[in-house]
Amino acid sequence: MPLSNPSSERRLMHRRAIDVQVFARNDGLYEVDAALTDVKTVDMAVAGGQRLAGDPIHAMLLRLVVDAQTNILSAGSQTSWMPYPGACDQHGDAYAALAGLNLMQGFRLGVKDRLAGIKGCTHITEMCQLLPSAVIQAFAGIVLDTQEGSTSTQPPFQLDRCHALRSDGVTVKTHYPRWFRNGEALTATPAALPASISSS
Repeated sequence: MPLSNPSSERRLMHRRAIDVQVFARNDGLYEVDAALTDVKTVDMAVAGGQRLAGDPIHAMLLRLVVDAQTNILSAGSQTSWMPYPGACDQHGDAYAALAGLNLMQGFRLGVKDRLAGIKGCTHITEMCQLLPSAVIQAFAGIVLDTQEGSTSTQPPFQLDRCHALRSDGVTVKTHYPRWFRNGEALTATPAALPASISSS
């Protein structure tokens, strides 16, 4: 079904904004800052008192330090706005548990195992699900080779990872002709990531 037109009578009730920024460090590592903010358009009573329209209900920041292979070397979080002050921000150093995971190899299952339920914050843990694709987008063309790769024995990592880049499709035929496969995918599953972003 195509996107429907918005109703002329609708009114904004709530806005959740998620912002992921990836920074290159001088030591060859990368920092990933993922921020989540929830804002209401009306005043709202919360356990910490009245929250005015426009003031955040939630404001949270998760920071990862990762290497070029997308291994997480360290992680931590901070909650500056919350509905239950003195409770929401008391999960200790829970998100340090992300250290040792790889964003591209079993990350989402690792997050569930280490931080599901009462082990962490619902919103920060849910936000983690966005991080693999955000970091790959940041690394694409800079840390990761996304071009034709005439000397490579591996196809560009993005092939067979979405409908537009299926290896038997017109996009690959046009832009990655070396890797075009008429009537068959390169692999039964998405192509393996190149060694440069595989965990050691």
